[in-house]
Amino acid sequence: MNIVWKDPDKKHKIVNLIPRFVDKKNYTSGFGIQWNHYRKTQLDSYTKLPLSKLRLKRCLGKEIFSDLQGKSVLEAGCGAGRFTEVLLFNNADVMSVDMSNAVEANQLNFPQNEHHMIAQADICNLPFMAKQFDLVICIGVIQHTKYPEQTLKSLYEQLKPGGWLIVDHYAFSWSYETQIAKKVARFILKRLSLDRAFLITGYLVKVFLPLHKIGRRSRIWQAIMRRVTPVVSYYNDIPQLSDKLQEEWARLDTHDNLTDSYKHFTTKEKFSNSMKNLGLRDVECWTGGIGIEGRGRKPS
Repeated sequence: MNIVWKDPDKKHKIVNLIPRFVDKKNYTSGFGIQWNHYRKTQLDSYTKLPLSKLRLKRCLGKEIFSDLQGKSVLEAGCGAGRFTEVLLFNNADVMSVDMSNAVEANQLNFPQNEHHMIAQADICNLPFMAKQFDLVICIGVIQHTKYPEQTLKSLYEQLKPGGWLIVDHYAFSWSYETQIAKKVARFILKRLSLDRAFLITGYLVKVFLPLHKIGRRSRIWQAIMRRVTPVVSYYNDIPQLSDKLQEEWARLDTHDNLTDSYKHFTTKEKFSNSMKNLGLRDVECWTGGIGIEGRGRKPS
C-alpha cells in the first residue's frame, strides 16, 4: 500500500510501529480507554454475527461493497477495527486512522502489513497528501469531532476524483431530548478523570442493566428504561447477542455515550446539503444506524 505523506522529512513519533501526529492526551482520549478495554467486543469474528458487515454494506451500498478488492480506503475514526476487519476480509487496502490511542487496539487486532497501515492523527489535520483514496469511510465519528463541517471537508479532500465518501451522523430526535438520566450522568462524568469515569460507567451498567433485561423483548419497556436510566442496552435492538455480549456492548456504549467531549446532532436535510455543498454528486442520505447515513461521489 503506497501512501504519499505530507512533509515526509518532518520528524514525528513512531510508537509500537504506529506514526503519531497528535498529543498523547487529547479530547478523544476517553474513546481510547474504551476501545483498548473492549477491543474485540464489536468484531464480527468475536460476536459470530455479521453486525459490522451488514452496517458497512448498507452504508456503502451493494455495488460499492462488492467491489472493495484492491480499493484504497481511508478509514477515519477506526477505533478497535470493527470495520477494519470487514474491509480487510474483502481485500481492500486500508489506511486506518484514529485520534485516540484506539490505534493500539486496532494494531493488536489487525497488525499492519502490505494491505493495512495505521496512524494516530486528527481527521481535520491528516498527514497525507490529498486525493489518494478511492473510498473515505467515517462511520460513528463525525458527531464526536469539534467541527463536523470541517471534518467533512477534510474527508472530501482525501478522495480521488470519482471516489466515494461514506459517512453517518447523529440525528436530532425528541427521544434523546427526553433522556434526562443520560444527560445528568454525562454532565457529571465529563468533569471527572477519564479512569474514574470509566469505572463509574461500568458500575452504572452493573446496577441498571438488569432492569433493562426484565423487559428485554418489549420496545415500550426499553423506551422507558432509556429515559429513567443512564445505560445503553441492546436487548431489543440486537436480541441475538448473548447475555455476556449484551453486558459488554452495554459497558462499551454506555461509556461512549456518557463521556464523549462533543455530541453534535443534525437533520437529514442539513446533512445532505452539507455533502452537496462540498461538491459531491449522486448524494444519498437516509435514516438508519445511529441516525443518518449518507454517501456521495466526488466528480471525476
